Amino acid sequence: MPITDNSGRRFAPAADVIKPWGDDPALFYGFLGRSGGVSRGAFATLNLSPLVGDHQADVQTNWGRLLSGLPPHIVVSRLNQVHQNLVITGNRDTARELVEADGQVTAEPGLLLGIFTADCVPILLHDPRSNVVGALHAGWRGVVSNIASAGIAAMLQSGAQARRVRAALGPAIGPCCFEVGDEVSDRFRREVVDSGSYIHPADKPAKSMIDLKGIIQAQLGRAGIEPGHIADVGLCTKCNSHRFFSRRAVGGRASGLQLSYIGLRS
Repeated sequence: MPITDNSGRRFAPAADVIKPWGDDPALFYGFLGRSGGVSRGAFATLNLSPLVGDHQADVQTNWGRLLSGLPPHIVVSRLNQVHQNLVITGNRDTARELVEADGQVTAEPGLLLGIFTADCVPILLHDPRSNVVGALHAGWRGVVSNIASAGIAAMLQSGAQARRVRAALGPAIGPCCFEVGDEVSDRFRREVVDSGSYIHPADKPAKSMIDLKGIIQAQLGRAGIEPGHIADVGLCTKCNSHRFFSRRAVGGRASGLQLSYIGLRS
């Protein structure tokens, strides 16, 4: 359900949000970092997930800071992210419950699509002609199951055209830090088309480094997205854990989650 807060304090998104498309008058969108909130410890400071063990009062205050900077009619639609490739069409009804999915698209103004990450790749999508938007959560399992292609298919079903869709990849674990064992790298080679060029030996035996964003960009291209329409903010969450939540940076222990979001202005 949409979260509200009565704190009255104003959140200033411009200081804490990355907007690879600049200020777009048609959109509310951006990739948030971890600064600007009140959460403490492993969740410091702008954790917006109520499901990771943070104090609920702090999460509510963080949401209040975000929502107080947006028009009152905005409704946030979040998902119960399950590391698969299901993409739904979001609306104000689906926003009332946490639907199990890892992506959503909409053409409904005033609906803000939110994705939580802490190393996984957040993907924002927009067709500026048909005014369809999408938000995808791409962990490594989602990349293997090609959630990028599923997201583009859902955009097309909502009226978008692939040649017009632009995609933005937010802060996520980089090829410098995404180390995996042979079981995972072998699965990529078996199940992901042309993934071999994005997998390289690590310094440790039986380990490899994988470029998730490189694979996603190739998947988006095969789904019909023009290379010039794909933006990557180029920030590794583990290397920049002072700025972004990163499970890898804390050795897999509990951490906060940052929000990436996109929605159409009325």
